[in-house]
Amino acid sequence: MPHVSLQNVTKTYGEDTVALDDVSVEIDSGEFVVVLGPSGAGKSTLLRILNGLTEPTEGTVEIGDSPVSDSGSEVGMVFQMHYLIESMSAYRNALTGALGRTDDLRSILTLNDRDDKREALDALETVGLLQEAEQRAGSMSGGQKQRVGIARALVQNPSLLLADEPVSSLDPKAARDVMGYMKQAASERELTTLASLHQVNIAREFGDRFIGIRDGSVVFDGDREELSMEVVDDLYYGAETEGTFADRAESGTSGTESAGADADADVEAGGVET
Repeated sequence: MPHVSLQNVTKTYGEDTVALDDVSVEIDSGEFVVVLGPSGAGKSTLLRILNGLTEPTEGTVEIGDSPVSDSGSEVGMVFQMHYLIESMSAYRNALTGALGRTDDLRSILTLNDRDDKREALDALETVGLLQEAEQRAGSMSGGQKQRVGIARALVQNPSLLLADEPVSSLDPKAARDVMGYMKQAASERELTTLASLHQVNIAREFGDRFIGIRDGSVVFDGDREELSMEVVDDLYYGAETEGTFADRAESGTSGTESAGADADADVEAGGVET
């Protein structure tokens, strides 16, 4: 049985906007999957449905053998914006991940539960920030903040980890650090992971499987070897756009009217998305 199953999932907004169109995907336990596609393709909608933040208009979504609506703490989320409480320490921010497992906010924030405390410290160690546990989040770099966000998700003890554009605002080194720690955490904890990314070269480096979405539909599903330049061209530019991903990267043209411009910038700058 797959860990994650989406069958014929469609999500519409109003009468004219189709965010996802008849998407069917199955993901096995422990897979590290990267979702690629231009802005507005439906990547974030897919992750929001898996996190229970958005209901599909049609279709079924299951995590394990339960509907996503019953999954609760099974799903941890790393957001594009870290949403940390900057006046609090990295440790206390990580500890708030336990809210996914308990309603006792006072117990969490006053550190009465020793198990939660150990979980938070273990999670910070996993993302390489144990020495910075007492550092105020507001004084941390963008990459460190995102790693705290990963630790917070880990404290929830999920079986499925979702990450929505987790490195889009980071420089190449910080982006690779964040993705490296995420991949390590997923491996050590045997987590099924879906991360949406724009940066194709970073995706290739860390993903095991790649799902390409364009205009709300899955147009590619394969491994690293199958993710050819031609596939990327089609995913980000489509058949009607002149030039290719490689041509544009070599010439320095950006095609700013298309979301594929993010992928061009990625090739030229090594992963920076502004």
